Amino acid sequence: MLRRSVAATPDQFALKELTYEGEIARTWTYAELLTDTERLARALASRHAEGSRIAVYANNVPEWVLLELACGLAGVTLVTVNPAYQKRELKYVLEQSHSEAIYYVADFRGNPMQEIADAVCEDIPAIVHRILLTDHDALYAGENIGALRDPKPGDAVQIQYTSGTTGFPKGALLHHNGLVRNGIDTMTRAGMKSGDIFIHQMPLFHTTGCGILVLGGLGTGGTMLLAPMFDPAIIAQVIERERSTFLLGVPTMLVALIEEIRRSGRDVSSTQRIMSGGAMVAPQLCRDAKAVFGAPIQIVYGQTETSPVLTQAWFEDTLEDLTETIGQPADHCEISIRDPNTNKVLPVGEQGEICARAYSIMLGYNDNPEATAAAIDSENWLHTGDLGRMDARGYVKITGRVKEMIIRGGENLFPAEIENVMLEHEAIDEVAVVGIPDEKWGEQVACFFRNSSNTPLLANDLKGFVRERLSPQKTPAYWISVTDWPLTGSGKIQKFKLQEAFEAGEHEILR
Repeated sequence: MLRRSVAATPDQFALKELTYEGEIARTWTYAELLTDTERLARALASRHAEGSRIAVYANNVPEWVLLELACGLAGVTLVTVNPAYQKRELKYVLEQSHSEAIYYVADFRGNPMQEIADAVCEDIPAIVHRILLTDHDALYAGENIGALRDPKPGDAVQIQYTSGTTGFPKGALLHHNGLVRNGIDTMTRAGMKSGDIFIHQMPLFHTTGCGILVLGGLGTGGTMLLAPMFDPAIIAQVIERERSTFLLGVPTMLVALIEEIRRSGRDVSSTQRIMSGGAMVAPQLCRDAKAVFGAPIQIVYGQTETSPVLTQAWFEDTLEDLTETIGQPADHCEISIRDPNTNKVLPVGEQGEICARAYSIMLGYNDNPEATAAAIDSENWLHTGDLGRMDARGYVKITGRVKEMIIRGGENLFPAEIENVMLEHEAIDEVAVVGIPDEKWGEQVACFFRNSSNTPLLANDLKGFVRERLSPQKTPAYWISVTDWPLTGSGKIQKFKLQEAFEAGEHEILR
Protein backbone atom coordinates (compact mmCIF):
# COMPACT_ATOMS: atom_id res chain seq x y z
CA MET A 1 0.00 0.00 0.00
CA LEU A 2 2.70 2.46 1.03
CA ARG A 3 4.90 1.74 -1.97
CA ARG A 4 1.92 2.14 -4.33
CA SER A 5 1.22 5.61 -2.90
CA VAL A 6 4.92 6.50 -3.13
CA ALA A 7 5.03 5.43 -6.77
CA ALA A 8 2.02 7.61 -7.59
CA THR A 9 3.12 10.82 -5.82
CA PRO A 10 6.67 10.53 -4.44
CA ASP A 11 7.17 14.26 -3.92
CA GLN A 12 3.79 15.03 -2.38
CA PHE A 13 3.70 15.62 1.37
CA ALA A 14 2.50 12.55 3.23
CA LEU A 15 2.96 13.68 6.83
CA LYS A 16 3.38 17.02 8.58
CA GLU A 17 3.94 17.25 12.30
CA LEU A 18 1.98 19.88 14.21
CA THR A 19 3.37 21.39 17.40
CA TYR A 20 1.22 22.03 20.47
CA GLU A 21 0.90 25.59 19.16
CA GLY A 22 -0.32 24.38 15.77
CA GLU A 23 2.83 25.23 13.82
CA ILE A 24 4.34 22.91 11.22
CA ALA A 25 7.46 21.17 12.53
CA ARG A 26 8.95 18.19 10.67
CA THR A 27 7.59 17.05 7.31
CA TRP A 28 7.86 13.94 5.14
CA THR A 29 7.09 13.50 1.46
CA TYR A 30 5.80 10.08 0.45
CA ALA A 31 9.29 9.13 -0.74
CA GLU A 32 10.89 10.34 2.51
CA LEU A 33 8.26 8.52 4.57
CA LEU A 34 9.06 5.25 2.82
CA THR A 35 12.80 5.79 3.32
CA ASP A 36 12.46 6.39 7.06
CA THR A 37 9.93 3.56 7.40
CA GLU A 38 12.34 1.11 5.76
CA ARG A 39 15.20 2.38 7.95
CA LEU A 40 13.16 1.78 11.07
CA ALA A 41 11.89 -1.57 9.80
CA ARG A 42 15.46 -2.80 9.34
CA ALA A 43 16.32 -1.56 12.82
CA LEU A 44 13.33 -3.43 14.27
CA ALA A 45 14.27 -6.59 12.36
CA SER A 46 17.80 -6.40 13.78
CA ARG A 47 16.52 -6.72 17.37
CA HIS A 48 13.10 -8.42 17.12
CA ALA A 49 12.35 -11.83 15.61
CA GLU A 50 9.50 -12.13 13.15
CA GLY A 51 6.20 -12.27 15.01
CA SER A 52 7.56 -10.56 18.13
CA ARG A 53 5.29 -8.19 20.01
CA ILE A 54 6.40 -4.66 20.89
CA ALA A 55 4.34 -2.02 22.70
CA VAL A 56 4.01 1.67 21.84
CA TYR A 57 3.11 3.95 24.76
CA ALA A 58 2.93 7.44 23.33
CA ASN A 59 0.66 10.22 22.18
CA ASN A 60 0.35 11.35 18.55
CA VAL A 61 3.93 11.83 17.40
CA PRO A 62 5.35 11.06 13.92
CA GLU A 63 7.51 8.28 15.35
CA TRP A 64 4.28 6.44 16.30
CA VAL A 65 3.23 6.46 12.64
CA LEU A 66 6.70 5.39 11.49
CA LEU A 67 6.71 2.58 14.05
CA GLU A 68 3.30 1.36 12.87
CA LEU A 69 4.41 1.25 9.23
CA ALA A 70 7.82 -0.21 10.09
CA CYS A 71 6.28 -3.05 12.08
CA GLY A 72 4.37 -4.01 8.94
CA LEU A 73 7.60 -4.23 6.91
CA ALA A 74 9.51 -6.02 9.69
CA GLY A 75 6.88 -8.66 10.43
CA VAL A 76 6.60 -7.40 14.01
CA THR A 77 3.30 -7.06 15.88
CA LEU A 78 2.59 -3.64 17.40
CA VAL A 79 0.75 -3.53 20.73
CA THR A 80 -0.99 -0.15 21.04
CA VAL A 81 -1.24 1.37 24.51
CA ASN A 82 -3.39 4.28 25.70
CA PRO A 83 -1.01 7.09 26.81
CA ALA A 84 -3.32 7.77 29.78
CA TYR A 85 -2.68 4.31 31.24
CA GLN A 86 -1.33 4.01 34.76
CA LYS A 87 0.92 1.27 36.18
CA ARG A 88 -1.79 -1.31 36.75
CA GLU A 89 -3.22 -1.02 33.23
CA LEU A 90 0.15 -0.89 31.48
CA LYS A 91 1.45 -3.93 33.37
CA TYR A 92 -1.59 -5.98 32.38
CA VAL A 93 -1.25 -5.12 28.67
CA LEU A 94 2.50 -5.75 28.53
CA GLU A 95 2.18 -9.12 30.24
CA GLN A 96 -0.96 -10.32 28.45
CA SER A 97 0.46 -9.42 25.03
CA HIS A 98 3.86 -11.02 25.76
CA SER A 99 5.56 -7.82 24.64
CA GLU A 100 9.35 -7.91 24.61
CA ALA A 101 9.91 -4.17 24.23
CA ILE A 102 8.28 -0.84 24.91
CA TYR A 103 8.69 2.28 22.76
CA TYR A 104 7.56 5.36 24.66
CA VAL A 105 7.65 9.12 25.18
CA ALA A 106 8.76 10.79 28.41
CA ASP A 107 5.38 12.24 29.33
CA PHE A 108 2.06 13.50 27.99
CA ARG A 109 -0.50 15.82 29.57
CA GLY A 110 1.09 15.47 32.99
CA ASN A 111 1.29 11.68 32.87
CA PRO A 112 4.93 10.65 33.63
CA MET A 113 4.92 7.83 31.10
CA GLN A 114 8.64 7.02 31.08
CA GLU A 115 8.64 6.88 34.87
CA ILE A 116 5.54 4.66 34.89
CA ALA A 117 6.88 2.34 32.19
CA ASP A 118 10.32 2.00 33.77
CA ALA A 119 8.78 1.09 37.13
CA VAL A 120 6.44 -1.45 35.54
CA CYS A 121 9.14 -3.02 33.36
CA GLU A 122 11.38 -3.69 36.36
CA ASP A 123 8.87 -6.40 37.28
CA ILE A 124 8.57 -7.85 33.76
CA PRO A 125 11.72 -9.79 32.78
CA ALA A 126 10.37 -10.37 29.27
CA ILE A 127 10.85 -6.67 28.41
CA VAL A 128 14.35 -6.56 26.99
CA HIS A 129 14.21 -3.16 25.26
CA ARG A 130 12.97 0.21 26.50
CA ILE A 131 13.41 2.85 23.83
CA LEU A 132 12.43 6.51 23.86
CA LEU A 133 10.91 7.48 20.53
CA THR A 134 12.78 10.79 20.74
CA ASP A 135 16.14 8.99 21.02
CA HIS A 136 16.77 8.39 17.32
CA ASP A 137 20.19 6.84 17.89
CA ALA A 138 18.52 4.07 19.89
CA LEU A 139 15.42 3.94 17.70
CA TYR A 140 17.30 3.42 14.43
CA ALA A 141 20.14 1.34 15.89
CA GLY A 142 20.73 -1.72 13.72
CA GLU A 143 19.29 -0.23 10.53
CA ASN A 144 22.37 -1.38 8.64
CA ILE A 145 22.10 -4.92 10.01
CA GLY A 146 18.45 -5.93 9.80
CA ALA A 147 16.62 -6.96 6.64
CA LEU A 148 13.06 -6.25 5.55
CA ARG A 149 10.67 -9.17 5.79
CA ASP A 150 7.70 -10.27 3.70
CA PRO A 151 4.68 -10.80 5.99
CA LYS A 152 1.45 -12.14 4.50
CA PRO A 153 -1.89 -10.25 4.38
CA GLY A 154 -3.41 -12.53 7.00
CA ASP A 155 -0.55 -12.22 9.49
CA ALA A 156 -1.15 -10.40 12.78
CA VAL A 157 0.22 -6.86 12.72
CA GLN A 158 -1.38 -5.23 15.76
CA ILE A 159 -2.90 -6.09 19.12
CA GLN A 160 -5.39 -3.54 20.36
CA TYR A 161 -6.99 -3.89 23.77
CA THR A 162 -10.71 -3.60 24.34
CA SER A 163 -12.21 -4.27 27.75
CA GLY A 164 -14.74 -7.02 28.31
CA THR A 165 -17.60 -7.70 30.66
CA THR A 166 -15.24 -9.55 33.01
CA GLY A 167 -13.37 -6.32 33.61
CA PHE A 168 -10.16 -7.61 32.03
CA PRO A 169 -9.19 -6.11 28.66
CA LYS A 170 -9.05 -8.47 25.68
CA GLY A 171 -6.37 -8.09 23.03
CA ALA A 172 -7.84 -8.11 19.52
CA LEU A 173 -5.37 -9.62 17.03
CA LEU A 174 -5.68 -7.52 13.86
CA HIS A 175 -4.08 -8.39 10.53
CA HIS A 176 -2.59 -6.44 7.60
CA ASN A 177 -5.46 -7.08 5.21
CA GLY A 178 -8.13 -5.99 7.68
CA LEU A 179 -6.52 -2.71 8.73
CA VAL A 180 -5.24 -1.62 5.32
CA ARG A 181 -8.31 -2.55 3.28
CA ASN A 182 -10.77 -1.20 5.84
CA GLY A 183 -8.91 2.09 6.08
CA ILE A 184 -8.84 2.56 2.31
CA ASP A 185 -12.48 1.49 1.87
CA THR A 186 -13.63 3.89 4.59
CA MET A 187 -11.67 6.88 3.32
CA THR A 188 -12.72 6.18 -0.27
CA ARG A 189 -16.41 6.24 0.67
CA ALA A 190 -15.65 9.42 2.62
CA GLY A 191 -14.46 11.03 -0.63
CA MET A 192 -10.74 11.25 0.17
CA LYS A 193 -8.63 11.85 -2.94
CA SER A 194 -4.93 12.07 -3.63
CA GLY A 195 -3.65 15.48 -2.55
CA ASP A 196 -6.44 16.13 -0.04
CA ILE A 197 -5.26 17.57 3.28
CA PHE A 198 -6.63 16.11 6.51
CA ILE A 199 -6.07 16.84 10.17
CA HIS A 200 -5.33 13.83 12.35
CA GLN A 201 -6.60 14.64 15.86
CA MET A 202 -7.77 11.16 16.87
CA PRO A 203 -5.71 9.04 19.29
CA LEU A 204 -3.31 6.81 17.37
CA PHE A 205 -3.80 3.90 19.76
CA HIS A 206 -7.38 3.49 18.45
CA THR A 207 -8.18 1.73 15.17
CA THR A 208 -9.74 5.02 14.03
CA GLY A 209 -6.42 6.79 14.44
CA CYS A 210 -3.94 4.20 13.20
CA GLY A 211 -6.27 2.37 10.80
CA ILE A 212 -8.75 4.73 9.15
CA LEU A 213 -6.65 7.90 9.26
CA VAL A 214 -3.07 6.62 8.93
CA LEU A 215 -3.50 3.63 6.63
CA GLY A 216 -6.64 4.90 4.90
CA GLY A 217 -5.30 8.42 4.55
CA LEU A 218 -1.93 7.31 3.19
CA GLY A 219 -3.52 4.59 1.06
CA THR A 220 -5.66 7.18 -0.73
CA GLY A 221 -2.79 9.64 -1.18
CA GLY A 222 -3.73 12.29 1.36
CA THR A 223 -1.53 14.70 3.31
CA MET A 224 -1.76 14.13 7.08
CA LEU A 225 -1.41 16.97 9.56
CA LEU A 226 -0.68 15.10 12.80
CA ALA A 227 -1.80 16.92 15.95
CA PRO A 228 -0.19 15.84 19.25
CA MET A 229 -3.59 16.17 20.97
CA PHE A 230 -7.04 17.62 20.41
CA ASP A 231 -7.26 21.35 21.14
CA PRO A 232 -10.23 23.03 19.42
CA ALA A 233 -8.57 26.46 19.22
CA ILE A 234 -5.43 25.01 17.64
CA ILE A 235 -7.35 22.72 15.26
CA ALA A 236 -9.52 25.63 14.05
CA GLN A 237 -6.40 27.71 13.47
CA VAL A 238 -4.75 24.93 11.45
CA ILE A 239 -7.86 24.31 9.31
CA GLU A 240 -7.93 28.02 8.41
CA ARG A 241 -4.20 28.29 7.66
CA GLU A 242 -3.62 24.98 5.90
CA ARG A 243 -6.99 24.87 4.09
CA SER A 244 -7.57 21.26 5.05
CA THR A 245 -10.39 19.43 3.29
CA PHE A 246 -11.27 16.48 5.56
CA LEU A 247 -11.98 16.19 9.27
CA LEU A 248 -12.74 13.22 11.54
CA GLY A 249 -13.81 13.52 15.17
CA VAL A 250 -16.19 12.02 17.70
CA PRO A 251 -19.30 14.17 18.32
CA THR A 252 -17.89 15.76 21.49
CA MET A 253 -14.86 16.95 19.50
CA LEU A 254 -17.04 18.40 16.77
CA VAL A 255 -19.25 20.21 19.27
CA ALA A 256 -16.18 21.82 20.89
CA LEU A 257 -14.73 22.72 17.49
CA ILE A 258 -17.95 24.32 16.27
CA GLU A 259 -18.18 26.37 19.49
CA GLU A 260 -14.59 27.53 19.01
CA ILE A 261 -15.09 28.47 15.36
CA ARG A 262 -18.23 30.46 16.16
CA ARG A 263 -16.33 32.25 18.93
CA SER A 264 -13.16 32.95 16.95
CA GLY A 265 -14.65 33.46 13.49
CA ARG A 266 -12.06 31.17 11.85
CA ASP A 267 -12.53 30.51 8.13
CA VAL A 268 -13.05 26.75 7.79
CA SER A 269 -14.79 26.83 4.42
CA SER A 270 -12.10 24.60 2.86
CA THR A 271 -13.66 21.61 4.67
CA GLN A 272 -15.41 19.33 2.19
CA ARG A 273 -15.98 16.17 4.25
CA ILE A 274 -16.58 15.43 7.94
CA MET A 275 -16.73 11.96 9.46
CA SER A 276 -17.79 10.95 12.94
CA GLY A 277 -18.45 7.82 14.95
CA GLY A 278 -18.46 6.43 18.46
CA ALA A 279 -21.92 7.87 19.17
CA MET A 280 -25.01 8.89 17.25
CA VAL A 281 -24.89 12.31 15.60
CA ALA A 282 -27.66 14.59 16.87
CA PRO A 283 -29.69 16.34 14.12
CA GLN A 284 -28.70 19.73 15.55
CA LEU A 285 -24.99 18.85 15.39
CA CYS A 286 -25.37 17.85 11.75
CA ARG A 287 -27.15 21.13 11.02
CA ASP A 288 -24.49 23.08 12.92
CA ALA A 289 -21.69 21.35 10.99
CA LYS A 290 -23.39 22.17 7.70
CA ALA A 291 -23.77 25.81 8.75
CA VAL A 292 -20.22 26.24 10.10
CA PHE A 293 -18.17 24.04 7.75
CA GLY A 294 -20.49 23.81 4.76
CA ALA A 295 -20.31 20.00 4.94
CA PRO A 296 -22.55 17.36 6.55
CA ILE A 297 -21.32 14.66 8.92
CA GLN A 298 -20.95 11.10 7.62
CA ILE A 299 -21.27 8.63 10.45
CA VAL A 300 -19.37 5.35 10.70
CA TYR A 301 -19.95 2.44 13.06
CA GLY A 302 -17.66 -0.39 14.06
CA GLN A 303 -15.45 -1.75 16.78
CA THR A 304 -11.83 -2.63 17.43
CA GLU A 305 -12.45 -6.28 16.56
CA THR A 306 -13.47 -5.30 13.00
CA SER A 307 -10.52 -3.05 12.08
CA PRO A 308 -12.87 -1.06 12.76
CA VAL A 309 -15.64 0.05 10.33
CA LEU A 310 -18.74 -2.11 9.69
CA THR A 311 -21.26 0.43 8.41
CA GLN A 312 -20.92 3.90 6.95
CA ALA A 313 -23.23 6.61 5.68
CA TRP A 314 -22.92 8.25 2.27
CA PHE A 315 -22.13 11.90 1.65
CA GLU A 316 -25.40 12.37 -0.23
CA ASP A 317 -27.61 10.79 2.47
CA THR A 318 -30.60 12.68 3.84
CA LEU A 319 -30.44 14.39 7.22
CA GLU A 320 -32.72 11.65 8.55
CA ASP A 321 -30.38 8.87 7.43
CA LEU A 322 -27.30 10.76 8.63
CA THR A 323 -28.71 11.26 12.11
CA GLU A 324 -31.01 8.29 12.71
CA THR A 325 -28.98 5.46 11.18
CA ILE A 326 -25.39 4.27 11.07
CA GLY A 327 -25.46 3.94 7.29
CA GLN A 328 -25.17 0.86 5.11
CA PRO A 329 -22.67 -2.01 5.35
CA ALA A 330 -19.06 -1.13 4.54
CA ASP A 331 -17.51 -2.41 1.32
CA HIS A 332 -16.65 -6.12 1.42
CA CYS A 333 -18.72 -6.53 4.58
CA GLU A 334 -21.89 -8.50 5.37
CA ILE A 335 -24.24 -7.34 8.14
CA SER A 336 -27.04 -9.44 9.62
CA ILE A 337 -29.52 -8.84 12.45
CA ARG A 338 -29.82 -12.00 14.55
CA ASP A 339 -31.85 -13.30 17.43
CA PRO A 340 -29.46 -13.17 20.43
CA ASN A 341 -30.90 -16.42 21.76
CA THR A 342 -31.20 -18.58 18.62
CA ASN A 343 -28.67 -16.88 16.27
CA LYS A 344 -31.30 -16.96 13.51
CA VAL A 345 -31.38 -14.09 11.01
CA LEU A 346 -34.40 -11.89 11.73
CA PRO A 347 -36.76 -10.35 9.15
CA VAL A 348 -36.20 -6.80 7.91
CA GLY A 349 -37.22 -4.25 10.52
CA GLU A 350 -37.00 -6.53 13.55
CA GLN A 351 -34.65 -5.82 16.45
CA GLY A 352 -31.78 -8.17 17.18
CA GLU A 353 -28.03 -8.30 17.61
CA ILE A 354 -25.92 -6.64 14.91
CA CYS A 355 -23.53 -9.25 13.50
CA ALA A 356 -20.84 -8.95 10.85
CA ARG A 357 -18.81 -11.16 8.53
CA ALA A 358 -15.94 -9.59 6.63
CA TYR A 359 -12.26 -9.74 5.67
CA SER A 360 -11.68 -7.14 8.40
CA ILE A 361 -12.69 -9.35 11.33
CA MET A 362 -9.90 -9.97 13.86
CA LEU A 363 -7.98 -13.23 13.98
CA GLY A 364 -9.24 -13.62 17.56
CA TYR A 365 -8.47 -12.47 21.08
CA ASN A 366 -4.88 -12.98 22.20
CA ASP A 367 -4.55 -16.10 24.38
CA ASN A 368 -8.30 -16.16 24.95
CA PRO A 369 -9.99 -18.89 22.88
CA GLU A 370 -13.11 -18.82 25.06
CA ALA A 371 -13.74 -15.13 24.41
CA THR A 372 -12.96 -15.62 20.71
CA ALA A 373 -15.49 -18.44 20.44
CA ALA A 374 -18.09 -16.32 22.23
CA ALA A 375 -17.53 -13.42 19.80
CA ILE A 376 -17.18 -15.29 16.48
CA ASP A 377 -19.58 -18.13 15.75
CA SER A 378 -19.00 -21.27 13.68
CA GLU A 379 -20.05 -19.49 10.47
CA ASN A 380 -17.54 -16.68 11.09
CA TRP A 381 -20.16 -14.10 12.13
CA LEU A 382 -18.83 -11.68 14.70
CA HIS A 383 -21.40 -10.74 17.34
CA THR A 384 -21.04 -7.04 18.18
CA GLY A 385 -23.11 -7.01 21.37
CA ASP A 386 -25.12 -4.09 19.97
CA LEU A 387 -28.84 -4.27 19.30
CA GLY A 388 -30.28 -2.84 16.11
CA ARG A 389 -32.54 -3.24 13.13
CA MET A 390 -32.06 -2.97 9.37
CA ASP A 391 -34.52 -1.54 6.86
CA ALA A 392 -35.20 -2.80 3.34
CA ARG A 393 -32.48 -0.51 1.92
CA GLY A 394 -29.82 -1.99 4.19
CA TYR A 395 -29.61 1.04 6.49
CA VAL A 396 -28.97 0.03 10.10
CA LYS A 397 -30.14 1.66 13.32
CA ILE A 398 -28.67 1.00 16.77
CA THR A 399 -31.39 0.51 19.36
CA GLY A 400 -29.45 -0.55 22.44
CA ARG A 401 -26.66 -2.73 23.72
CA VAL A 402 -26.59 -6.37 24.61
CA LYS A 403 -23.56 -5.58 26.70
CA GLU A 404 -23.41 -2.81 29.29
CA MET A 405 -20.73 -0.76 27.59
CA ILE A 406 -20.69 2.97 28.33
CA ILE A 407 -19.70 5.27 25.45
CA ARG A 408 -18.26 8.50 26.85
CA GLY A 409 -17.05 10.94 24.23
CA GLY A 410 -16.52 8.12 21.75
CA GLU A 411 -14.45 6.11 24.26
CA ASN A 412 -15.75 2.65 25.16
CA LEU A 413 -15.80 2.12 28.93
CA PHE A 414 -16.78 -1.08 30.66
CA PRO A 415 -18.51 -1.06 34.07
CA ALA A 416 -16.95 -4.31 35.28
CA GLU A 417 -13.41 -2.92 35.08
CA ILE A 418 -14.34 0.12 37.18
CA GLU A 419 -16.42 -2.01 39.58
CA ASN A 420 -13.51 -4.40 40.18
CA VAL A 421 -11.28 -1.46 41.14
CA MET A 422 -13.87 0.11 43.46
CA LEU A 423 -14.36 -3.20 45.27
CA GLU A 424 -10.73 -2.94 46.37
CA HIS A 425 -11.71 0.07 48.52
CA GLU A 426 -11.94 -1.11 52.12
CA ALA A 427 -15.11 0.88 52.84
CA ILE A 428 -17.12 -0.30 49.83
CA ASP A 429 -19.12 -3.53 50.07
CA GLU A 430 -21.04 -3.56 46.78
CA VAL A 431 -20.86 -1.44 43.68
CA ALA A 432 -22.68 -0.93 40.37
CA VAL A 433 -21.42 1.32 37.57
CA VAL A 434 -23.86 2.58 34.92
CA GLY A 435 -23.96 5.08 32.08
CA ILE A 436 -25.97 8.28 32.53
CA PRO A 437 -27.09 10.20 29.40
CA ASP A 438 -25.13 13.44 29.00
CA GLU A 439 -25.57 16.18 26.38
CA LYS A 440 -21.85 16.88 26.00
CA TRP A 441 -20.26 13.43 26.42
CA GLY A 442 -23.07 11.17 25.23
CA GLU A 443 -22.82 9.30 28.52
CA GLN A 444 -21.14 9.91 31.87
CA VAL A 445 -20.08 7.28 34.39
CA ALA A 446 -22.09 6.96 37.60
CA CYS A 447 -20.90 4.77 40.48
CA PHE A 448 -23.51 3.46 42.93
CA PHE A 449 -22.07 1.85 46.05
CA ARG A 450 -23.09 0.45 49.41
CA ASN A 451 -20.99 1.33 52.42
CA SER A 452 -21.89 -0.59 55.57
CA SER A 453 -19.05 0.87 57.64
CA ASN A 454 -19.14 4.11 59.57
CA THR A 455 -16.33 5.52 57.45
CA PRO A 456 -17.47 8.76 55.77
CA LEU A 457 -16.67 8.86 52.05
CA LEU A 458 -16.08 12.00 50.00
CA ALA A 459 -16.29 12.23 46.21
CA ASN A 460 -12.76 13.64 45.92
CA ASP A 461 -11.34 10.75 47.95
CA LEU A 462 -13.12 8.20 45.75
CA LYS A 463 -11.93 9.97 42.61
CA GLY A 464 -8.37 9.90 43.91
CA PHE A 465 -8.69 6.18 44.62
CA VAL A 466 -9.75 5.46 41.03
CA ARG A 467 -7.19 7.79 39.45
CA GLU A 468 -4.34 5.90 41.14
CA ARG A 469 -5.50 2.72 39.41
CA LEU A 470 -7.22 3.66 36.14
CA SER A 471 -6.92 6.31 33.44
CA PRO A 472 -8.86 9.58 33.84
CA GLN A 473 -11.72 8.88 31.41
CA LYS A 474 -12.79 5.88 33.50
CA THR A 475 -13.26 7.98 36.64
CA PRO A 476 -16.96 8.25 37.58
CA ALA A 477 -18.52 11.71 37.32
CA TYR A 478 -21.23 10.86 39.84
CA TRP A 479 -21.00 9.02 43.17
CA ILE A 480 -24.17 7.75 44.84
CA SER A 481 -24.36 5.93 48.16
CA VAL A 482 -27.24 3.45 48.45
CA THR A 483 -28.54 1.29 51.29
CA ASP A 484 -30.22 -1.33 49.09
CA TRP A 485 -30.45 -2.35 45.43
CA PRO A 486 -33.22 -2.98 42.91
CA LEU A 487 -32.79 -6.70 42.30
CA THR A 488 -33.98 -9.33 39.84
CA GLY A 489 -35.60 -12.52 41.06
CA SER A 490 -32.21 -14.20 40.94
CA GLY A 491 -30.59 -11.46 43.01
CA LYS A 492 -28.82 -9.51 40.25
CA ILE A 493 -28.71 -5.71 40.41
CA GLN A 494 -31.08 -4.11 37.91
CA LYS A 495 -28.83 -1.39 36.55
CA PHE A 496 -31.47 0.11 34.30
CA LYS A 497 -33.57 0.89 37.41
CA LEU A 498 -30.60 2.68 38.97
CA GLN A 499 -30.28 4.76 35.81
CA GLU A 500 -34.00 5.53 35.72
CA ALA A 501 -34.02 6.57 39.39
CA PHE A 502 -30.98 8.79 38.86
CA GLU A 503 -32.58 10.54 35.88
CA ALA A 504 -35.76 11.04 37.96
CA GLY A 505 -33.71 12.82 40.62
CA GLU A 506 -34.33 10.19 43.25
CA HIS A 507 -30.69 9.89 44.33
CA GLU A 508 -28.47 12.30 46.23
CA ILE A 509 -25.09 12.79 44.57
CA LEU A 510 -22.09 12.65 46.86
CA ARG A 511 -20.09 15.86 46.85
